[in-house]
Parts: sequence; structure tokens; C-alpha cells
Amino acid sequence: MLEKWEGIVLRTNDYGETNKIVTMLTREKGKKAAVARGAKKTNSRLSGVTQPFTHGYFLVQGGKGLGTMQQGEALDSMRHIREDLLKTAYAAYIVELTDRTTEDGQAGAPLFELVRKSLAYINDGVDPAIVTNIFEMKMLSQAGLRPELSSCAVCGEMEGRFGFSIRENGLICHRCFEKDPYYLPLSPAAIRLLRLFYFFDLDRLGTIDVKESTKKELRAAISMYYDEYAGLYLKSRRFLEQMERFEDVFKKDETDD
Repeated sequence: MLEKWEGIVLRTNDYGETNKIVTMLTREKGKKAAVARGAKKTNSRLSGVTQPFTHGYFLVQGGKGLGTMQQGEALDSMRHIREDLLKTAYAAYIVELTDRTTEDGQAGAPLFELVRKSLAYINDGVDPAIVTNIFEMKMLSQAGLRPELSSCAVCGEMEGRFGFSIRENGLICHRCFEKDPYYLPLSPAAIRLLRLFYFFDLDRLGTIDVKESTKKELRAAISMYYDEYAGLYLKSRRFLEQMERFEDVFKKDETDD
């Protein structure tokens, strides 16, 4: 049976000398894989459309086991991501996080739209660090994680100074800091953005300007939480952290000059 999927290429694996196994997140079927025969050849009609991050339509011949990709039509190649190493690092992290937290055939249109919009924002020049933070917060439920961000995880208070507690699985207010001596202090701006990123609709993302110091707070809190609760080792994240450190050094050198 021939099926048409709208999909985003998450990753590819070599299959023989000239073929690829292409893993996609599709709108219709969730995460699916198909063999793209000859796609490793530079002159193949499937070569370009099976590049990571590509959003397109794919005709797949089904059957038991892996289907076979017959045709592909790129809707967006995410060219600007591919031309920028830092954008590529963020996009690679997004698709690997999606891949590792999603089973074959799992998920569908809502997750597909989240991934598509996130990559499109990065491709269009929106701050990739902020887009990625929003994506990470939205993906917590996909990974089965639900931190308490609307009020203090200990006493339920909604007003006061807050920090982030791994032990208590969310925010804790100043009245409860003693419950976790290892809580992560966060500025009011970082607290507000954590809540915003978790609850708001990505469609509403407009121009957003976040201080570098606040970005570092967000990165620390989100990374700590994923490390503690998700149990994922992502190669793309390690590469992204290296790129972020390089960017920090580059910006510092520019400031010193």
C-alpha cells in the first residue's frame, strides 16, 4: 500500500553501500522509518529530501517491517540552519531529543507541529537558544515529566521569591528553601520565563530578547532537570554545550576589544 506522509527527517542511517534508513516524525503516523534506496548517491532524487531537518512530503510503499520510500518533495529544506554551525547544533539537539523520547508509531500532529515550528523559527533567525529552551519545556510531558511550576512544590504558595529544586520537582518559595539546601537560586526573570515557556502556545512567540545572564540560568535549570529525571545521554547536547562555550568566549573577546 502506498502512503503519503508529511514528515520531518530526524536522522538517517547507512543501509548498504547506497541506501539510507530514514527516520521521520510524521504528522499522520508519528515516528516512522523507511528505506530510501540509492539515497546516498549524490545524483539520487532522494538524496536532498532525506537530509536531516528537512520538512517534506514522502511517498512510502508499506508492508511488513520497513517501508520503502518511493518519492520525496521538500517543503522546507531548512537551508539557513544547515549554513550555520550553531543553528545546526541546536536543531540537531531538538531532533535527537524528539527521537529519543518517542517510540516508533508514537505521537502525531501536536508533536509534529512543535518540532516543525521550532525548526522553522531557528531557520528564520529567531534566537535558537530561546527556541530550544521553549522546546525543552514543552517536551517534558512527552518524556513523562511534570515539574511544579505554577506554585511552590512544597507549600503551594504562589507569591514570593522562588528557586528551582530538583529534589522537590519544581519551584520552591523562600519560605521552603530550607527543605532543599541544594536548590538553584533563580532571578525573577528566569522564573517568569520558565513558567512562560512551559505553559504558553508556541504560535504566540514574537520578538523576544533575553539577557545572556538569564539564558545561562535557564540553561542550568533545564539541564539539571533533564539530567536528574530524563536519564538521557544525547551526543548532540554535548556538542551544543561545546558550541555555547565557544560562543561565550567569542562574545567575551568581542567585548574586551
